[in-house]
Amino acid sequence: MTQQSADIQETIAMSSAPSDPFTDLPRNEWRDVFFGLPDEVQEVLVADMSRTELETFIDRLDPDEVTDVLGFTDEETREALLTTLDSQRREKIDFLLSFNPESAAGLMNLDYVTVDETRKFPEVTERVRRFEERTGRVPTIFVTDDGELQGELPGVALSIADDASETISDYVQETPHIRYDRDDEEVIEVFKQNRERAVAVLDEDDDIFGVIHAEDLLRMLEDARGETLYEFTGVAEEESVLDGPGAKVRRRYKWLILNLGTAFMAAAVVGLFESTIAAVAILAAYMPVVAGMGGNAGTQAMAVTVRGISLGEVSLSTGKRVVFNEVIAGGVNGLITGVLVAAIAIAFSYGEFGLLLGAVIGISMVANLVIAGFFGAITPLVLDRIGFDPATSATIFITTATDVLGFFVFLGLAQAILL
Repeated sequence: MTQQSADIQETIAMSSAPSDPFTDLPRNEWRDVFFGLPDEVQEVLVADMSRTELETFIDRLDPDEVTDVLGFTDEETREALLTTLDSQRREKIDFLLSFNPESAAGLMNLDYVTVDETRKFPEVTERVRRFEERTGRVPTIFVTDDGELQGELPGVALSIADDASETISDYVQETPHIRYDRDDEEVIEVFKQNRERAVAVLDEDDDIFGVIHAEDLLRMLEDARGETLYEFTGVAEEESVLDGPGAKVRRRYKWLILNLGTAFMAAAVVGLFESTIAAVAILAAYMPVVAGMGGNAGTQAMAVTVRGISLGEVSLSTGKRVVFNEVIAGGVNGLITGVLVAAIAIAFSYGEFGLLLGAVIGISMVANLVIAGFFGAITPLVLDRIGFDPATSATIFITTATDVLGFFVFLGLAQAILL
């Protein structure tokens, strides 16, 4: 997105009458600007547009895009707008509106033609030409045999094939396909395995139902990536960067209150060793190091475990090896980082404490990263078992464990060894 586009979208999102800055734009920019806005801003914008403005807007959109816009309107407005479209486009849009937008059928479009593998190249070319004249779009060409999908005929074959000696079956490429009722995550997986390929959508009888192109999936992939980031930080999935302060506060304060409670638990542990910290003030300088390293290590273990859960690779009943591996990895990483921190502590405080302060910090680092590995792996598995989303829930519990237990080990060792 260019800076100019970002500025335009921000202006629309922050406006009390968003249709004004939107309709002031050149009409050839409406599509790109609209579909670059967050869903909630799109909804407000559609509600603010007049019916005439909406008619003008959807007249330039593809059927699947019209479906997205009409999803933000009430039934009366939707029916009125559909009557303004030609019968062919209206039929397509009615068809697409009947499906879950987060399923394969909801993502697909109807920009395809089917040809029997016995057809000649001139016949296929004529079929494609008629489709382009009618829709203004180049269709995907699916080849069938008695109605059964055989594959895709690349458009370039129409210009390079020898009509006299070659048949379309000589150029057919295998086509990935998916059932119409599969959810968007399965669609993404199919595209990951078949990059830059169109995916055929099939019905329950394995007849061709529609087609999904890579560009149809781009916006959903961006949403999925943002959703994953939001989950790991405790931000509501529906929150947008363009939301106002009130919406942001409403969606975040519960998480912050919960975090506040866990922070007081760590503070209570520190309070138990108030006299130790007063006697050895340098300990306060190393406490954030111990806590920060534990939190980072726990988050790393959590990320790997959550990914394994989402892919069906691990569960609580089969997770012993995962937990063991993370504990061992935490111990080794703790040893590596602990040696480095211990060396720094000894270098700066050798005259007062000799090797003892370095030993306390080094041992504490190993212990806290072992704790981080254990809780980073076991917490998502337990939360998944009891029905909570580990991606949105695990971080608070993991950081609480590493802070509370990490401080207890570090300050307890300091009290026992340095005093």
